[in-house]
Amino acid sequence: MNPGHDDHEEVARAPWIPGPRRSPDDHADLAALPPAPLAGPFPWTSEPSEPGKPGARPDAGAAAAEPAPEPRTETAAEPEAELPHRVLTSLLGAWALSACSPAETLAVEAHLTECAPCADEALRLRDAVGLLHAERDLDLDPLLRSRVLENCLGRRPARIPVPTWATPYDAETARLDALLRDIGEAEWHAPVRLRWFERDRRVNRKTTVAGVIGHLLAVDGLVSAALGLDDPLGPGIGELSPTERTEAYWTRSSQPPTRAVREPWRDQSHTLIRTVSFAGRGVADLTVTYGDFAMPLRDALLERAFECWVHAEDIADAVAYPYEPPSGAHLHGMIDLAARQLPAALAGRRRSGLAGPARELVAAGAPGRSLHLEIEGAGGGHWFIALDSPAARGSREHAVAQVAMDGVEFCQLLAGHVPPEEAAVGQDGDREAIRDVLSAAAGLSRL
Repeated sequence: MNPGHDDHEEVARAPWIPGPRRSPDDHADLAALPPAPLAGPFPWTSEPSEPGKPGARPDAGAAAAEPAPEPRTETAAEPEAELPHRVLTSLLGAWALSACSPAETLAVEAHLTECAPCADEALRLRDAVGLLHAERDLDLDPLLRSRVLENCLGRRPARIPVPTWATPYDAETARLDALLRDIGEAEWHAPVRLRWFERDRRVNRKTTVAGVIGHLLAVDGLVSAALGLDDPLGPGIGELSPTERTEAYWTRSSQPPTRAVREPWRDQSHTLIRTVSFAGRGVADLTVTYGDFAMPLRDALLERAFECWVHAEDIADAVAYPYEPPSGAHLHGMIDLAARQLPAALAGRRRSGLAGPARELVAAGAPGRSLHLEIEGAGGGHWFIALDSPAARGSREHAVAQVAMDGVEFCQLLAGHVPPEEAAVGQDGDREAIRDVLSAAAGLSRL
């Protein structure tokens, strides 16, 4: 095309291509925005372009001869240029989230006083933001870990699963570890009072949160020693009762226990679970000696799970932490273990003169009298406790009394936290038999 007048007309009629525009999401200060472009022959500049000048069109020289109108200047009395309605509308979401800059906030709020549709939309957005920030307790549910693990294992079972009889110990140590992870440094030295019964006499011992974990570490060492693992008290300690092991652990340290005890206790519990999981089926019947009595490993880990829960509640009370009872299935196993121990406990109290005499059996091998123990709520069930001989088997036909209790309350009695005479129970039948069984249940408690 030849240059000339026709070329000039083509330039003048060229469509306007707007330059890049700053995004309203950049949150730039509105005071720093460039002033609105002034009218001119070229919409993309506020003054006539010259060849070679930055921002000029390449063919600006062809139109340079055309006179340009005088530039219009703004006076101080004229208001600043306002943001377009579409830009202010796009800022409503950020305004509702308090994410606008101060200048953007002023512009949006000034617009909301004039535009009813935008004001309604802003209110709806603010209500939606309130739903996103619902108030809730920041403390994690203590059962969260067990529920997550249960869900994961249900979808993809572990290659080496934890034996069913060891899952209560695994769950209770995990719950206690979650509690310990949430408490602060100072709370490890919070006072904790341990309570139990000895010969119908209430006994208590004052310690700290760290001291309770040291107690669990020392007594769990009985199970570790039975499995051939390292004993936390060291080699050659001999057969000591749980109370003697605890006293030995507390006195051998020159300083009171601190939060440093958590790591060895946690490592020991993890090692116990791994060992019984890999050991196979026969390990469940391995004997664990508690000094003056013994029990198979399957019952020993259930007993350790019960004590872990009881002392976790002691710690939770000391630091004002919410704590829930075990699951119903695990609670049922703990109550069943206590029910199986009660006939022998009754016989021991009878030898010490703390319980009424056994009634004469009708014939050798006869079952003798029974007490019907009815546990309600989580972990509930029916048990028949032999009253006259630990070798006898209780039965419904020979029941002379009945006791009804809530499962958690019965466990509080077993832990020595509730005296037998204060236990809230439903009673019917032989009063002496009921008193002896409740006292024997409290007598199962120890440090």
